[in-house]
Formats: sequence, structure tokens, C-alpha cells
Amino acid sequence: MSIRTERLGSVIKKDLGEILQRNYQPAGTFITVTQVRMTDDLSIAKVYLSVFSPGRDESSVYTFIDDHQDEIRYELAGRIKNQVRRIPELFFYEDDTAEYVNKIENLFDKARNDSSGKGDSGTDAKD
Repeated sequence: MSIRTERLGSVIKKDLGEILQRNYQPAGTFITVTQVRMTDDLSIAKVYLSVFSPGRDESSVYTFIDDHQDEIRYELAGRIKNQVRRIPELFFYEDDTAEYVNKIENLFDKARNDSSGKGDSGTDAKD
């Protein structure tokens, strides 16, 4: 990734975060833009979102954002029009990093428990 793509990605991340939180965030829900990945030609932005909505269906929030994708892109264009020639197309994805981290931590816990159980029987034999 070039410096230009990283810089534009961070600008889009900041601006989209503000746009989504102000205009497209349902009451009782919190939307965070966790990452923006730009293509090398700056024509496509893959936007990763984290949605916190206790007691609600998160998929409805993603559907709502996808349905208003053109409006969100138009608002973004108003903010970054002087920085790019073409406004990139936006594709929204669910950020599953937290889920992945929990899965890995559970695997580590299981491995620790398995190894500590084997180690305890070995120490009893030495005593």
C-alpha cells in the first residue's frame, strides 16, 4: 500500500465515522469505522464497521447502511472532493476482529488447561 492510499484511507475513515454516527446511527446503537482499505487506483474503499447494539439485531443496521450507501457516498464527496479526482465506491463489511480475538483466546485457554492438567499428574509422581 502506498502512502497516498493509506492517507486517503485514514481521511475516509475519520469522515465516514462522523457521517455514520451523526446521520445513520439508530438510537441505542454505536457504529465505529474500524478500518478502510483502498484499492491502488483509489476507486474502491472497503469499509469495515463494528456495530454495538445491545439487545438488537446488528444485521438490520448493516442493511440500513447498505440501503443508504449512495447518500453516504454523496456526503463523503462533500468532504473529500478537493482531495481526490473521483469519489471512491464504498463497500461496507462487518468487522469480525473481536469475534476472531475471542476465538483465539478461547483456544489458548483450552490449550493452557489441557497442558496444566497433564503437568499436574507428572508432578504427583515425582513427590
